[in-house]
Amino acid sequence: MTAARFLVVLDADSTLIQDEVIELLADEAGRRAEVQAATEAAMRGDVDFATSLRSRVEALAGVGTDAFERVRVRIRPTPGVRELTAAVHQRGGVVGVVSGGFHEILDSIAPDLGVDRWRANRLAVVDGALSGRVDGAIVDAAAKASSLREWAGELDVPPAATIAIGDGANDLEMMSAAGLGVAFNAKPAVRASANLVVGPQDLREIIPLLP
Repeated sequence: MTAARFLVVLDADSTLIQDEVIELLADEAGRRAEVQAATEAAMRGDVDFATSLRSRVEALAGVGTDAFERVRVRIRPTPGVRELTAAVHQRGGVVGVVSGGFHEILDSIAPDLGVDRWRANRLAVVDGALSGRVDGAIVDAAAKASSLREWAGELDVPPAATIAIGDGANDLEMMSAAGLGVAFNAKPAVRASANLVVGPQDLREIIPLLP
């Protein structure tokens, strides 16, 4: 693995993209309202993320895998995301995304947005439909922080040269592990804990912070 000058790691939902993918999937099950309320509670830190994710994924049981393509076309990249990833690459950096969302969507959108590496949850499928369970270990706050440290180690990037960008309570450990933790479009608890708060929902605002 080639060394990098620095590493930028973003959350996916409401950071890299404007949407919460699990809510778009819940539309397919006719259960968006309840899933949206549970997502908000988890992002505020009111409930444990892993417990909340399991309950929200249960609401997706029976949704066919053909829904993934319908959800993908509804995804709205956050303004400035391509400009940010291009600027990181021009300066010798690497862009990572670690998400409490799902590989089934991120695998399609991440490369197009200039992301170099990513990690997310996987949804279990039985007979062409979602089973209502997560397949494998859940990407929670601790997993996000460990992903940042792991990638920095692989790229020979010192902790001080890492930037973590997120919006929810699930991002706080990752932001604390980074040299610079940026609250972007964030919940109050995240803004209070971040090194820096970016108000406009435009990722070009991050470019001046790059080394």
